[in-house]
Order: sequence, then structure tokens, then C-alpha cells
Amino acid sequence: MQQITVVTPFDKKLNYQLTKQQITVLQINLGKRCNLACSHCHVEASPKRTEELSPEICEQIIELIYKFPQLKIVDLTGGAPEMNYGFKPIVEAARKNNKQVIVRSNLTIYFEKEFGDLPEYFALYQVRVVASLPCYLADNVDKMRGKGVFDASVHALQWLNKLGYGNDPNLILDLVYNPQLAVNENFSLTPDQLKLESDYKNFLKTNFDIVFNNLFAITNLPVGRTKSHLERTKLYLPYLQFLESHFNPVTVEGLMCRNELSIDYLGNVYDCDFNQMMNLAAKTPNGEILTVQKLLESGSLDLIEEVETALYCYGCTAGSGSSCGGALV
Repeated sequence: MQQITVVTPFDKKLNYQLTKQQITVLQINLGKRCNLACSHCHVEASPKRTEELSPEICEQIIELIYKFPQLKIVDLTGGAPEMNYGFKPIVEAARKNNKQVIVRSNLTIYFEKEFGDLPEYFALYQVRVVASLPCYLADNVDKMRGKGVFDASVHALQWLNKLGYGNDPNLILDLVYNPQLAVNENFSLTPDQLKLESDYKNFLKTNFDIVFNNLFAITNLPVGRTKSHLERTKLYLPYLQFLESHFNPVTVEGLMCRNELSIDYLGNVYDCDFNQMMNLAAKTPNGEILTVQKLLESGSLDLIEEVETALYCYGCTAGSGSSCGGALV
């Protein structure tokens, strides 16, 4: 194979414009406050960050949830979403309107002061828990997320299991795998999701009597701390070239950016969480940058025709693809 020396712009690789479909998913990044500072975090969240949702934007988001029946899923992320303002009011508004609520949880938050009610709260409102567990081996998890995180995660998963998560069909518990950060140019694609799920389930059941529903294998996109790491190690361009060389056009149809809106804690609108972190705002056909307030004023969620793309989009389209729900094909 001929060595790629540059990275093709993503829209040129597609040869057509990536278009939006009807919006059915609202993903809300409630802020950057978190009790952890994971090495791969594209949000660059940490205990030192203070940015979070304001009461005004929270009310606008709740109004959005009430106003648009087409929304099927309200997906809450962060930071640790549970730590940021507006978390419970948004959960309760979404459930009152029969939306599925997803919380992207780091699990360890349940053991922090003032957050010990969360597992029972999740069960009460039938919140779908998508929990980060980037490996089923303690050393790898602690290396990426901090000392003691694996043990805390195990205890949290056992707690959720006792409440019915992983067994009760209304209490869905999913885990998320992330690869270790690259240390040289020996890159590899995310492993086969179904096989990895089987490995996780066997190991966690045998060693900790833990059960869960699905494993989502997610590629590390060169955004946030992952990008900073790749730049420090002079691997940023080689990694982009690797992702481009494994571009799979079959993944494009299922890209999460096509039917979701990503909202930040300031009320700005993006096509996806990665665009949000890179400040690549969603735009209307006339170039207007969108906010939650403008969506409410227009009476429509479907103001965007074309998705804003960038080089890191290759991370979602390499191999089996990657999304907040794992592999795409």
C-alpha cells in the first residue's frame, strides 16, 4: 500500500455532503465538573473545572424536551453529568415526557459525598446507565482513570446489579470500552465489539458476579486530552493517517451526528460532542450559528441541513465505526 503523507479532508473523502436526518436524540453536556481526570477524556473534565449549566439554560432545555415529541432519547454527559447543575430536573422532565434517559456515568461518583443516592435514583426513574470501564483488568483501568478506580467501579456495578440493573429489562446497564492511548505508531483498530463483550461478561461474572447488558467499544478520537497526548508524542498526524487508511464508507449511514443535537452548558448547539469540544458550531443553511433559544424561537429541531465535519471524523468511520452506542457495523 502506498504510504499516505497527508490527510484528506473528510468531506473530500466522502465526495458528498453529510446531511442531517430528523433529530431524535438530544445529547446534553452539563458541564466539565468531574471527580476524575481521565487521561483519554475528550472533554478535559476534572475536579478543578467549574463550568456547568446555568439555571436559565436548564429551563430552556427542559422547555425543549416538553415542546418536541420527536425526541426519543435525552443523553446526559459531562464531566460527571451527575455533579453538574440541572441533572435531576432534566432527568425528571425527560421521563415525565416518556423519553429514554441515558446517563454516561463514571461509576465512582456514587461514593462521593452527596451522591450516594444515585443508584437508587437511577432505578426509580429507569435511567439507562452507560458506564465507563475502559478495560476489565484493574491495572489498565487505573492507569487511564486513576488509582483505585477499578475497585470502586466494581463495587458500583455490584450495587447497580442488586437494584436489578443488568437483569430487569427496564434497568439497562451498558459498559464502555476505550483503548489505551497510543505510545508509538503501532496503532490498532478497536477490537471486535461482540467478542470483547463476551470476554468482559465472562471475566466480570466469574470474578465479581457482575452482569450487564451491552458493551460499547469506542475509538479514541484525537480530541481533548487524547489529542494533547498524541501531539506531545508526535503521533497526532500518524494517528489521523492510520484512521483515514481504515475509513469504511459503510459506517457513514449510522453516524450519530446525523440524528442528534449536542448541547453545551452555555446553550450552544453542535452536531456531536466532539464538534462541541472543538468549538465547531452547527449552522443553518444561511450560516447562522444555533443556540437552544433559537431552536425554541423557530419551533423546529430540524434547522440544520449539513453536518460540520473535520479530520477527527475518521475516528467514527474507521473499521467497524464508532459512536456513543459503540460499533456501527
